[in-house]
Amino acid sequence: MIGEETLKLLKEALAESRYTVAVCGSGMLEEGGILGLKQEGRAYEIEQEYGQSPEELFHISCFSRRPELFYDFYRREILEKIPRMTPSVEALTEMERRGMLQCMVTTSIYDLPRSAETKNVIYLHGGIYENTCTHCGKHYSMDYIRNSRHVPLCEDCGHIIRPGTFLYGEMVDSQMVSRTTQEISKADVLLVLGTSLRSDVYSHYIRYFQGKKMIIIHRAPRPLDEKADMVIYDLPQNVLPLLVGDGGL
Repeated sequence: MIGEETLKLLKEALAESRYTVAVCGSGMLEEGGILGLKQEGRAYEIEQEYGQSPEELFHISCFSRRPELFYDFYRREILEKIPRMTPSVEALTEMERRGMLQCMVTTSIYDLPRSAETKNVIYLHGGIYENTCTHCGKHYSMDYIRNSRHVPLCEDCGHIIRPGTFLYGEMVDSQMVSRTTQEISKADVLLVLGTSLRSDVYSHYIRYFQGKKMIIIHRAPRPLDEKADMVIYDLPQNVLPLLVGDGGL
């Protein structure tokens, strides 16, 4: 549990910040009851079930060459395992409403921030709710994909529909990269939540932070924690609500 002095310092840092950005990793997903695809236990179960690793199954080459296998995996492992709303997401939404948070950057492909009515969110890996025909560009809902019995095809032109998520082996959209680096570079305070400074994604972006305080909140010690100005070893859902509840900022 976070100590009173640490909580006081965290509140002071946020109160003094003119621009705060939160970057959210797979630890935030776990709070909603879902393990990330690369988490050791889940990765092992997937490989046992499908005979391939999550990285191979959720790869652009699998979508292109073996769409039946890709969509069997995608429906069962992604669309049927949507995380529940979490106290962390709700707290970040309330922080934004109060002017304490200016931007959220997340690797989650699930739309919990939008469901909680968070406004300024960057989804680095896209999302499951906006799907597009690869030929004519017609948009399809997540339910259309989930309810399809085989490879989902466009009702208008018959071509395959692709998920709105970025797949392994694809380049992240350059405009999204630019926007993310801009947001992080102008932050006074950077909240690093449920991830580490060694994660593949955030190692590309956190280096642009030049603000006053980098604050890490995650469950257990990780390499490079010492580079942060403050580290809190706890689940974000145990800390963030304290900032907006009774006695919050």
